[in-house]
Amino acid sequence: MEAQERKLRLKEEIRANILEAAFRLAKANGWEAVSMRKIATEIAHTAPVIYDYFQNKEAIMRELARAGYQQLTAAMTQAQQQQDQADQQLEAMWMAYLHFAQEEKEYYQLMFGIGVPVSGDNISLPEITDPVVLIGQVIRQQGLTEQLTDEEVERRAWTQWSVVHGLISLGRLFKEDREAFNRSVLQDLLRAANVNAGV
Repeated sequence: MEAQERKLRLKEEIRANILEAAFRLAKANGWEAVSMRKIATEIAHTAPVIYDYFQNKEAIMRELARAGYQQLTAAMTQAQQQQDQADQQLEAMWMAYLHFAQEEKEYYQLMFGIGVPVSGDNISLPEITDPVVLIGQVIRQQGLTEQLTDEEVERRAWTQWSVVHGLISLGRLFKEDREAFNRSVLQDLLRAANVNAGV
C-alpha cells in the first residue's frame, strides 16, 4: 500500500513538473516556444514520458488555462471579500481582474487565446465563466430592489466584462501603465450602470 501511494505521489509530481516546465518556457520565450520536446528537456525526461500524462501540447495548455481561470476567480473573490458594499465589490473585483491580466499575462494570453497558436477549446472549460458568474452575483445583490431577471444580470455582467477585456487589449496595444486610467473608465462604467438602473 505504501509503495502504491509513493508511486501515485511520483506520478503527481511528474505531472506538476510538466505543467510548471511548460509555463516556465512560455514566460521565458512565449507560448509559441513551448513544445513537448522542450518540456521533456526541461524536466530531464524523454518526450514519450510526457505523453503518458498529456495527449499533446494542447492538453497541457488547456490544463494551464484551467489553472489560470482558477487563480483569477480566487483573486476576484478575495477582492470582493475585502469590501462591504456591492458597488465597491464590483470595482475591486474588476480591478483584481485587470491586475491579474497585467501581472499574469502568460496565463491571460492562454486563457483567452491572445496570440497563442493552439487549437485548444477553452470555451468548454467550466472555469471560464466563473469570474463572470461571481460578478453576476454581486450585480444581482446590487439590484435587489429591481428584481433583475437572469437575462438582465447576465447582460450587465457581460457588458462590464467586455469593457474590462477591451481595456486590457488596448493596454497591450499602447504598452503603457494605465492603471489610474483603467480605474477611471471602470468607475464611469459602473456609475453609468447604476444611473441607468436607477440605483
